[in-house]
Amino acid sequence: MKRGKGDKKGAKNRDVSGQVVPLTEPVVVATAAVGTRSWIGGLFTRSSRRQDKPIDYTLSPLQEERLQKLQDRLLVPFEETRIDHQESLKALWNASFPNVSLTGLVTEQWKDMGWQGPNPSTDFRGCGFIALENLLFSARTYPVCFRRLLLKQRGDRAKWEYPFAVAGINISFMLIQMLDLQNTPKPKCLPGMNFLKLLEEDENAFDVLYCIAFAMMDAQWLAMHASYMEFNEVLQATRNQLERELSLDDTHRIQDLPAYNLLFQ
Repeated sequence: MKRGKGDKKGAKNRDVSGQVVPLTEPVVVATAAVGTRSWIGGLFTRSSRRQDKPIDYTLSPLQEERLQKLQDRLLVPFEETRIDHQESLKALWNASFPNVSLTGLVTEQWKDMGWQGPNPSTDFRGCGFIALENLLFSARTYPVCFRRLLLKQRGDRAKWEYPFAVAGINISFMLIQMLDLQNTPKPKCLPGMNFLKLLEEDENAFDVLYCIAFAMMDAQWLAMHASYMEFNEVLQATRNQLERELSLDDTHRIQDLPAYNLLFQ
């Protein structure tokens, strides 16, 4: 049963099949963030301007190597003409809707996954190829959790739900900001420094943290009885909780994060 809260113009509804019905008009928030004039970027940057005091520390050789690989991934844009990017996008569809044939790379079907329009490549401009990699990693590594989030299978859902795919891009960008990963040669904030300890233990730590963040965001969404236009507040609450968990003294591996268990609920 859906909650009636948040009956706002231009929001995304869901049809009887449980899929997202596209926006009648995009939500636009004035921002200087990287991204298009769209749902992507504006929602999370407005609530993520807090700056941590710069810190200094020494990287181990393994941390330096893995951080460089991760930072290199951030520089790869999504290119709709690249065959490998096209194949990754098709793989995401097949993992999401294995019994539904995709009719093309540009099709209204993509809206069923929560993209803003028939061409997902326009949404990736807000973050790049790593956002697709994050979604695909989630689908392949934690398929039960992925489908639960995609199909909104748990909880008292809002009448106006967040669009799954675009929310995923926002989460990717939020993590990049929170961990200060675009700062070279290394992050200058405490969450970023703590994250590098996890990265040293697991080269997939960023992708796993993404999956945790998505599950945590959905849990926050339900706990806050949120609706579409409150996504900002939900994402900020998610960021705050992640920062707290990353700062725990007994967190040495990504699996030590308390929210890691959300992936298996």
